[in-house]
Amino acid sequence: MDIKEDIELLEALAQYFPNSKRNKLRKMLTEGRALVDGEVVHKAKHIVNKGSILTVADRESAAVSSPPPTPKKQHPRVKILFEDEHILVLNKQAGLLSVATDKMEPDTLHSRAVDYVKGEDERNWVFIVLRLDRETSGVMIFAKHEAHKEYLQEQFAGRSVHRVYHALVQGKPEIKGGTIHEWLLEDKFLRVRAVNKRNPMAKEAITHWSIEDSDDIATLLMLTIETGRRHQIRVGLANMGYPVVGDEQHGAEGNPIGRIALHASALELLHPETDEPVRFDATIPFGPE
Repeated sequence: MDIKEDIELLEALAQYFPNSKRNKLRKMLTEGRALVDGEVVHKAKHIVNKGSILTVADRESAAVSSPPPTPKKQHPRVKILFEDEHILVLNKQAGLLSVATDKMEPDTLHSRAVDYVKGEDERNWVFIVLRLDRETSGVMIFAKHEAHKEYLQEQFAGRSVHRVYHALVQGKPEIKGGTIHEWLLEDKFLRVRAVNKRNPMAKEAITHWSIEDSDDIATLLMLTIETGRRHQIRVGLANMGYPVVGDEQHGAEGNPIGRIALHASALELLHPETDEPVRFDATIPFGPE
């Protein structure tokens, strides 16, 4: 595409793909697929000059996003993966609530994060962007400004965020990978099950999985999700016949490692202030022997 006038990159992409939603265009930027005069550009507000050539690469040849800077400090009650003046990224431990329920639990990852930022300035605050189940560990991001929270949530809602999970499951699938596509229904007791997609209350859940390691007892799977439904990974794997280790609620036999072996291992999105792609990783705390 030849650029006829100076224009922001996102707007140029909108002209290039007039039928695509903005979140899909932002995902192209996150994936490193937009090239201006042959150079990958991630920033949505980058000015593309008149006379430049804009091309869009396929996913297979797209550039990999660069990792964030090293965290500047640590704190005894939170495991900091990254922090700047706009966001705080933590490694949530298994068994800790993300945020208080209507029971008003005093100790949650959010309350710990608030205590942490207020230690620097009593006026500071952090906003919840997404939640992880109590039993799930791994990467969780907080916004330090409400506008940034809204922008990040838009990315999640638009399915433009790349989320990677790892799960240790009982047994070993006969194939190397696949996709779980279900329609889930959550009852008033927060129990989740797969139902017919014609159910008016059902929500679509899409999970892609592949084998990363295995032994005679368990298999380590890498999973990416297109939707963020409650328990979608746990229900989907159980319905495949390979429940997550420790997930007795969904058919696992016993709890040999003292936790449910599900971990949010990586999160990749556009930084809410700079629009640059950032990726955050949390080391997998389990695996086959």
